Amino acid sequence: MTKTLSYFHLHLISDATGETLLAAGRAAAAQYSHARAIEHMYPLIRTEKQLAKILENIDAEPGIVLYTVVDQKLALKIDEACSQMGIPSVSVLEPVLATFQSYLGAPAHRRASAQHVLDADYFRRIDALNFTMEHDDGQLPPDLEEADIILIGISRTSKTPTSIYLANRGIKTANIPLVLGIPLPEALLHVKKPLVVGLIASAERISHIRQNRLLGTSPGLDTESYTDRINIAQELAYARNICERNNWPVIDVTRRSIEETAAAILALRPRVRTDD
Repeated sequence: MTKTLSYFHLHLISDATGETLLAAGRAAAAQYSHARAIEHMYPLIRTEKQLAKILENIDAEPGIVLYTVVDQKLALKIDEACSQMGIPSVSVLEPVLATFQSYLGAPAHRRASAQHVLDADYFRRIDALNFTMEHDDGQLPPDLEEADIILIGISRTSKTPTSIYLANRGIKTANIPLVLGIPLPEALLHVKKPLVVGLIASAERISHIRQNRLLGTSPGLDTESYTDRINIAQELAYARNICERNNWPVIDVTRRSIEETAAAILALRPRVRTDD
């Protein structure tokens, strides 16, 4: 018997951007296939006045409350208000801080958005993002040698999203599409420093993705050939052959998320790099 899909309210309160909180909430909600979260995101909440309005919203649409608020006074207000409303509230950050304190032997200096401090690592990530966007989808400025990683693959093998994910880790990433019968760019053949990685997937998956994304394709594209699995299999064989000839590692992304693909790529990097 098929279960009816149910919906619930998920309130996410953060004193920062809320990205970590959103990821945690979605990861937990994904475990319940017959329930869907109606997400209410409240970022940059740092005052009692801001919080009061949010608590009114929660009272009007009760549900699960998750929060990452380092100000203990605000955190206590959230817990007390939710208790009065009879709804659950969880500090996602608190168990992690308690573990750190237990291990390191000292309480944390609580600072909102401490992970977004404007330090050298922050500017490194910004620099990597700028580089990655300038080297997306085959754009080949003369500084390609400065890339940390170069991803190659046929259309719809997740090159761009993986590149952006790596850039957010501070890794300069370029990506270059492989097109059946078209030679590799000379600039790619002469790089020495970057790690070049080929991305592939099953013909079935690529065909499915291409069919779903045809609305954004260029005029004049042969859509039948573009989605045909036999043609895609030939494209994949071409990509594999290129990587084999150049001794470039290949990663199959068929059953991998972007995060898992990025982790596999990073595992291929040397542990010590003189340029880092």
